[in-house]
Amino acid sequence: VQLQASGGGLVQARGSLRLSCAASGFTLENYHVGWFRQAPGKAREGVSCTSAKDGSTYYADSAKGRFTISRDNAKNTAYLQMSSLKPEDTAVYYCATAPPWARMVVDGGHPDFTEYDQWGQGTLVTVSS
Repeated sequence: VQLQASGGGLVQARGSLRLSCAASGFTLENYHVGWFRQAPGKAREGVSCTSAKDGSTYYADSAKGRFTISRDNAKNTAYLQMSSLKPEDTAVYYCATAPPWARMVVDGGHPDFTEYDQWGQGTLVTVSS
């Protein structure tokens, strides 16, 4: 059972990157998928997530309008398309899964990133100014 994140790299501000999260040993579509990031010296934060039940998607305020989460069930892979990147997006990005019964949103409609328990290794995204 493994999650493998890839696609990070160095990009200029206002550029784009697509991160991939490939699952092996289990069927990714049966789980919620989340993307997280951790910048140097900062706590890990949730970026986006998508539901196993209905494919609904949720974004942190920092990602709204710029990032898009998606899945390709045939490839057992999830993606995070990032555009209009900013230097403050520089971080190690991780994908993770949560069980399908996990809560997706909290009061106020904000995504719930607390129940992700299976993690891949990170991929570094560096955005230069």
